Amino acid sequence: MEFVLGTAAFAAFFAYDVNSVRPVRPWFHRLFAVGCALLAAATGLLVWNCRAFFAFNGLVLALAVLAVVFLALMVYTLFFALPFSATYLEENAPRKAYTGGMYALCRHPGVLWFAGAYLCLGLLLGTPKAAVFALVMTGLNIAYVLFQDRWTFPQSFVNYEEYRRTTPFLLPTPGSAVRCVRTWKGGAEQ
Repeated sequence: MEFVLGTAAFAAFFAYDVNSVRPVRPWFHRLFAVGCALLAAATGLLVWNCRAFFAFNGLVLALAVLAVVFLALMVYTLFFALPFSATYLEENAPRKAYTGGMYALCRHPGVLWFAGAYLCLGLLLGTPKAAVFALVMTGLNIAYVLFQDRWTFPQSFVNYEEYRRTTPFLLPTPGSAVRCVRTWKGGAEQ
């Protein structure tokens, strides 16, 4: 069931993106929130089903703390580093991609934090099912941002091609890390 809910979450994310470029139905704008809820439910169900394998020790504590740090970074990146309403609820044209702060690090920094959180969770739960779930959800997330990077965002943001030329896709470089720190608060974020 966890895999079905997780896959449905990403289907909702893809439909949300398609609707943001080529509107299908007004209520499709809610699909991002639906996808988040489905992914949270899938993850909660996984944790619940794997709880019997959980044994507390120092490594488990470290993985749990690291997973929470990655989760906090992901939530910050997706919901607080960008203006929430303008990003997820309103249709603004012409829109500009954010190029500072977290979004100077790489074009899809949420993927880094997502992968970190899910890989820590997979290791924390310590079951093959949890490890496969973490890898599948991370793979679906990478497929989703590839779709965004190639189709959605070039049609959504007037400056996306320039952003592509100046900022790495997923893996930060020393220069992008410096730009991230330099523009963290009030620098080049648009």
